Amino acid sequence: MVTLVFIAALMAATYYASEAAATSKGSFEDNFSIMWSENHFTTSEDGQIWFLSLDKETGCGFQTKQRYRFGWFSMKLKLVGGDSAGVVTAYYMCTENGAGPTRDELDFEFLGNRTGQPYLIQTNIYKNGTGNREMRHMLWFDPTQDYHTYSILWNNHQIVFFVDRVPIRVFKNNGKANDFFPNEKPMYLFSSIWNADEWATRGGLEKTDWKKAPFVSSYKDFSVDGCQWEDPYPECVSTTTKNWWDQYDAWHLSDSQKLDHAWVLRNLVIYDYCKDTERFPTLPVECSLSPWD
Repeated sequence: MVTLVFIAALMAATYYASEAAATSKGSFEDNFSIMWSENHFTTSEDGQIWFLSLDKETGCGFQTKQRYRFGWFSMKLKLVGGDSAGVVTAYYMCTENGAGPTRDELDFEFLGNRTGQPYLIQTNIYKNGTGNREMRHMLWFDPTQDYHTYSILWNNHQIVFFVDRVPIRVFKNNGKANDFFPNEKPMYLFSSIWNADEWATRGGLEKTDWKKAPFVSSYKDFSVDGCQWEDPYPECVSTTTKNWWDQYDAWHLSDSQKLDHAWVLRNLVIYDYCKDTERFPTLPVECSLSPWD
């Protein structure tokens, strides 16, 4: 099954690799600013790999200097190895630096584990400060052993979370004004490492073992092919079909991506808020939208 997913992912990658050929990369300083604890940030000698560390005093984070509305956003990450219970590595997009009451947000969160247990990946989507749209997945590889690519495709029709070009989550818009699909505000891209042992591992039962600190996550190969927001007259304020992410092929999964996504749904999903009828006796309206359309 993993082999089939790998082959399908290579096929799916063809479209995005060709369309994103003009992707903007550059150095860390070109793209990012440190949000806090600069002394917990280091780079490789050539500056191409970036390291964030967490100890008992603090974690660390960075954000893009630019905001974007729609596009393709991608980064390679290698997660904290060994006993990482309680540690969260977050890679996300947000309209602001902080948990403001009206923020929009697209989250990847990697939930640490006790040695030998699988990492969990949680995704969430906020609009106007309201989230509670969590999904949790297992991964089909050990994310601490090598770099893997985590990407977000965002347009006015869908938000797709990819792991190594495999679509693990598809979140659709309904084409109407609504309170669930973030599509109006530009977002920065962030990453951070922080302690969340009150909830991250087995619901907070497993606490961070600070004797194992520092906990280090690493990053490389950031790429973005999106509409950069430039005040006072941003082009991104209107949706056009000029860019590939606003064209028909990016509004839907391809046939090979549908095969991948079906495999993920069958084998890797361990929590989906749209199936949690105890938490939501009346399911949110977006739960009725099909990822296959």
